[in-house]
Amino acid sequence: MKARSSIYAGIALILLVAWVIACKSTSNSTSSETSPATNSSTNSSTVTTAANESAPATTANIAGKYNVTGTNPNSAPYRGTLEIIPHGDVYQFRWNAGSQYDGVGVVNGDVVAVAFAAGANGKGCGVIDYLIRNDGSLAGRWGYWGVDEAGNEDATRVSGSELAADYDTIGKNPNGTTYKSKLTVEPAGNLYRFVWSNNTDGVGIKRANHVAVGIGGVRCGFVAYEIKPDGTLDGVWGGYGSDKTGTETAAKQ
Repeated sequence: MKARSSIYAGIALILLVAWVIACKSTSNSTSSETSPATNSSTNSSTVTTAANESAPATTANIAGKYNVTGTNPNSAPYRGTLEIIPHGDVYQFRWNAGSQYDGVGVVNGDVVAVAFAAGANGKGCGVIDYLIRNDGSLAGRWGYWGVDEAGNEDATRVSGSELAADYDTIGKNPNGTTYKSKLTVEPAGNLYRFVWSNNTDGVGIKRANHVAVGIGGVRCGFVAYEIKPDGTLDGVWGGYGSDKTGTETAAKQ
C-alpha cells in the first residue's frame, strides 16, 4: 500500500524512511488500569466506552471497493486499490498499491480511523479515533485487527488547555468490562504522541475536531479519513518515527 510506517521494529529511522518511500513509489465488570493499547487481535479486553457522553453515531457504511490515489511524505505519487470489508463493529482495510497492506478501521461520526501494517494481516495493530469536544474532553471509539467488536473511551482533561494535555480516562471493553487510566498527549511535530499509564503509546493525526491514533508500534501505520458527502474518503496518513505525512483519496469503483 503506502509507505506509511516502518515494518520492522529494530530498523533505524533513516532505513525506515527509505523503505517507506521505496515501497510507495513502486506502486467482567471490574475496573482496572488499562487502555486501548493493551489489546490484541485475539483479546477483546481493551479500550472503552464513554461514561459521560458517547462517541458520535457510527451509521456510515463505507464497505466496498475503491480506487486510491495518494502522495508519499516526499510528495511522490502512487495509485492502487482498496477493499473495505465489514467485520461486526469494525472494518477490515485491504490495500494493493504495489505491495499489500492490511488494517482495521473504526467509524466515528464523519471520520474513519485506520491502523495498518504491510502484508496480509495487521495483527497487533489497533486504532482509536477521538472526537474533541468543546470542553476539551475526548470521546473515543477504538478497534483492533482481528477483533470484530469495538470499544469506547472517554477522556477528561485535567491539565492543559489544548489537545496536548493530561487526561483521566474511563473506558468500556467490548465484553462489558470497564477500566480507568491516565493519558498524556504530547506534540510530536505535525503529529501527537499518546501515552497511557500502562506504558503503552500511540501516534495521532489531528483533523478538524478529531484525532486518529494508531497503536501497535513501528510496524503499524495509521490513517485519518474524512467521509465526504459523495462517499469519497479523504485521508492523511503517517507512521512511527517521523512527523511527515502523506495523503490519500479513495473513490468507490
